[in-house]
Amino acid sequence: MKKLISVIIPVKNGSNYLREALESLQAQGYPALRIIVVDDCSTDDTAAIASSYGCKVLSHTVCKGQVAAKNTGLAAAEGEYVIFMDHDDVMCPGALKVLCDSLEEDPSVCAAQAMVKDFISPEISQLPGTVVRSEPYYGLFTGAILIRKSVFDTIGPFSESRNTGEIIEWSTKMAANGFAIKKLDFVSTDRRIHNTNFGRTNRGTEFKDYASILRERLKIVRK
Repeated sequence: MKKLISVIIPVKNGSNYLREALESLQAQGYPALRIIVVDDCSTDDTAAIASSYGCKVLSHTVCKGQVAAKNTGLAAAEGEYVIFMDHDDVMCPGALKVLCDSLEEDPSVCAAQAMVKDFISPEISQLPGTVVRSEPYYGLFTGAILIRKSVFDTIGPFSESRNTGEIIEWSTKMAANGFAIKKLDFVSTDRRIHNTNFGRTNRGTEFKDYASILRERLKIVRK
């Protein structure tokens, strides 16, 4: 019997790409899948779209940001495994099975990490100043890291004092607790590059949050 996976999608005003993300998840053919869409005060029909695909929809009444939305999804997650995915990305066929099999094969591993690959959204003709990586890479949550849900019982939820940088914080806590992350040599998700990527629209805040987290990380290393 397959272990239950909770997919958590934090989103605000995601009607432009959400359908494609949800269809890529349904196309996985994974029999034990729960999709949790956390709607962070959207003004479009994000919640209605998610509901039409049979997702569990959780709606914030006050805009809290994407880190808090991840925590809302975590609190409602069920099953053995958790994976986070952005509403504008597309999971590659068979990715969930490969990630899950990797954890099933090695109980000592607490998370399995695949790669992502950038693609420019088809409706975009150009994105001035944007560097699109031509090769796959590690380092993002979105549809790439399958985590044992029990990990969060130890390290706790994400810090909501910042709007970004949760991947660095998560990695630091994993290392501090001796949790093993297994890197897999395959692409699990196509990461969409477009005009309203969170990193593009929140670049100033993102850099400040990263700097703050890195300072705290250095303090831990020096102790």
